[in-house]
Amino acid sequence: LGLSGGLDSTLALIVCYETFKYLKLDTKGIHCLTMPCFGTSSRTYNNALKLSSLFNTSLKEIRINEAVKIHLNDIGHDLKTDDVTFENAQARERTQILFDYANKINGIVIGTGDLSELALGWCTFNGDHMANYCLNSSVSKTLVKYLVKEYANNNKKVKDVLDDVLDTPISPELKINQNDNINQKTEDTIGPYDLHDFFLYYLLKYNFSISKIYYYAINAFKGKFNEKEIKKWLNLFVKRFFTQQFKRSTIPDGPKVSEISLSPRGDLRMPSDASYIDFLLDN
Repeated sequence: LGLSGGLDSTLALIVCYETFKYLKLDTKGIHCLTMPCFGTSSRTYNNALKLSSLFNTSLKEIRINEAVKIHLNDIGHDLKTDDVTFENAQARERTQILFDYANKINGIVIGTGDLSELALGWCTFNGDHMANYCLNSSVSKTLVKYLVKEYANNNKKVKDVLDDVLDTPISPELKINQNDNINQKTEDTIGPYDLHDFFLYYLLKYNFSISKIYYYAINAFKGKFNEKEIKKWLNLFVKRFFTQQFKRSTIPDGPKVSEISLSPRGDLRMPSDASYIDFLLDN
């Protein structure tokens, strides 16, 4: 399990821990890998260490800075521009390590990506997009928050660190971090997960049209988001939902624990080259 100190990997750790307890297995059989790089903040790094200790798992730290630098140099990257190549190289290096380490210890790689990220394609293809089994694949980001909060409220031993994970801005931490602040905030780029999870639910559960979802959202989020904001993020949701289907076509197995799922094997059959143009709201 790649343990970043963020929400998704924290929930995956909780599930693994409770599963091991239920099966009366030694929790040292949960192997957490923390893999700091250019964008890792001390806050998430330290929370990863605390989580592993509190849940009594095995922990291995592998710093990937030099490996990523060698790879970027090999492909002719200048190592200064934090573009999509710079970011994805880190995600894919971590995935390579996870799979190879799993081979070494005869284990499986537990994926941490959630339903909201799959809907938006907010993952690196063949990076954090890939695992042997993905625990959070039908759990939306808002539900991830709720589950971690509920667990924290019922487990005093881990409450403080879980509360800090919940208060940490959601970030992939892939851009260069020069002041130890979390400057790359996911919701600044793709919009609020509260809205996206609302859009996704009414699209998949009830097959509402985009215009009807827009109408519902205006009323549901009155006082929190104005109509202009909702339209902006709904159009972005539609665009990303269509254009990122190619990632969902090759996602690993995972449990269906909520009413909706994006699994290509039974829940969503969608061509990767479908066009989003006709579904956008007029500006």
